[in-house]
Amino acid sequence: MESPISRTDLNCISLADPDIQKSVELLKQACLDSGFFYVVDHGISQEFMDEVFAQSKKFFDLPHSEKMKLLRDEKNRGYTPMLDEILDPENQVNGDYKEGYYIGVEVPADSPDANRPFYGPNQWPSEEVLPKWREVMEQYHREALRVAKLVARIIALALDLDVDFFDRTEMLGEPIATLRLLHYEGQVSNPAKGVYGAGAHSDYGLITLLATDDVVGLQICKDRNAQPQVWEYVAPVKGGFIVNLGDMLERWSNSIFRSTLHRVVLDGRQRYSIAYFVEPSHDCVVECLPTCKSETNPPKFPPITCSAYLSQRYKDTHTDLSTYSDGKA
Repeated sequence: MESPISRTDLNCISLADPDIQKSVELLKQACLDSGFFYVVDHGISQEFMDEVFAQSKKFFDLPHSEKMKLLRDEKNRGYTPMLDEILDPENQVNGDYKEGYYIGVEVPADSPDANRPFYGPNQWPSEEVLPKWREVMEQYHREALRVAKLVARIIALALDLDVDFFDRTEMLGEPIATLRLLHYEGQVSNPAKGVYGAGAHSDYGLITLLATDDVVGLQICKDRNAQPQVWEYVAPVKGGFIVNLGDMLERWSNSIFRSTLHRVVLDGRQRYSIAYFVEPSHDCVVECLPTCKSETNPPKFPPITCSAYLSQRYKDTHTDLSTYSDGKA
């Protein structure tokens, strides 16, 4: 039986606060408690955020046939149709009732780096269909990466590392950073019957910056092992980001900092959100940080490269692309 769902209070971190130690303490507490917090005063104007959401809606309003011309490729760039992703196969009867659009780091097709997973040219709607769309999304990608790097500096201090630990080339100097536009159709979720906007999952990478409209839907579960699981709504925050830690940072911190289960439960209204997933470079080895291990707390996870870890996680949750060409999906 589901417990009644309440709202949770999250710590709020201002990137304009001159007292960096206060931000570090707030973030540290949030990462120990739930792995979720708000970030405000990040320097991206409300006017521009509104424009990004407006452009996102323009894409999702296109006919299905037009969107399918931009179906995601083997690099996970482009359109993901409704039900393409299944994040919680044990509890979902179908896939997620959402459609999305992936935009990664733009790398020309003739660059040697284009052969690496998650790097390569993006797919873009034509200027005739959606003028200015690419320009707006590329600007947002740059702005969000700037914010993510500022948050990573606070995380570094909270883990007793040098402030620039994540700034290095092998970390966020050459990141795998992916912008994902999301649209949830106007449907009512039914967890008891396995129907969700997005199934319960934790994010894969380092951190995620989430911008949402004002439609409530995101829920978190602070203790995944509790029976029954207790879910709490995270309220949207106008002009701010909901930030959460990914599994990669949990591995790095030896489970001291937490990546938390979350899901989207819909109430019948359409919902739009924009997720920005930030991971280190392909060859970065994710292994227990020196400040997070001791004789009594030895490393819990084996070292793994960022590229290998992400590739497996994407493969596990997305429909095989061949099903689209076979006409099965």
